[in-house]
Amino acid sequence: MDSYIKNLRNKVGHDELILNYAGCIILDDKNRLLLQKRSDCEKWGFLGGMVELGESVEEAAIREIKEESGLDVKINSLFGVYSKYFEKYANGDKVQAIVHVFKAQVVGGELISQNDETLELKYFEFIDVPPLFNKQHQDIFDDLISNKEYTFR
Repeated sequence: MDSYIKNLRNKVGHDELILNYAGCIILDDKNRLLLQKRSDCEKWGFLGGMVELGESVEEAAIREIKEESGLDVKINSLFGVYSKYFEKYANGDKVQAIVHVFKAQVVGGELISQNDETLELKYFEFIDVPPLFNKQHQDIFDDLISNKEYTFR
């Protein structure tokens, strides 16, 4: 968590905040979906994270993918904005999470095996995607398999 959010949390405690996130849908050449097993909850989800102060959502998505996977990506298009979702984290923090989801392609880097945020990375056939860690990520996946792009929820 960056210092902006830490400073904000020092002022408001665990009260609900609106936070912006950015993430990507990444498919390989076999049309398999890259997912991350998260270290914070040990469940699967899309790669992405919080937008830092001064960053665009595109810059945040590219940075987060690099941090969580080791991959360099190029953003191809906006897939959707998912904004009416509420989360309570293990530490008690409450947020309304607004995530900007992009379709991206890998242009470099090397897939890591794990790090502080990532327990595992794996490409899944759509039919084999495990349960995702929250409703927001499940809705993104449902829209992906239904070919709904440019979604706003």
